[in-house]
Amino acid sequence: MECRVSELRYKEIINVSDGSRYGWVGDVEVDLESGQVRALVVPGRLRLFGLLGREEDRVFPWEAV
Repeated sequence: MECRVSELRYKEIINVSDGSRYGWVGDVEVDLESGQVRALVVPGRLRLFGLLGREEDRVFPWEAV
């Protein structure tokens, strides 16, 4: 299956073990030397409508996908 990096932003990360949802892919970490995707990043949720900033981003290594 082929997928462009821009298409990954429309993918949701879900734990297949228990069905919990982590969120939508916001960014991708790529190894520029090899061209391989290293991790998917889900942005943290807004706290108090963004007035208190965001929670930390969640990083999922490519091996876990």
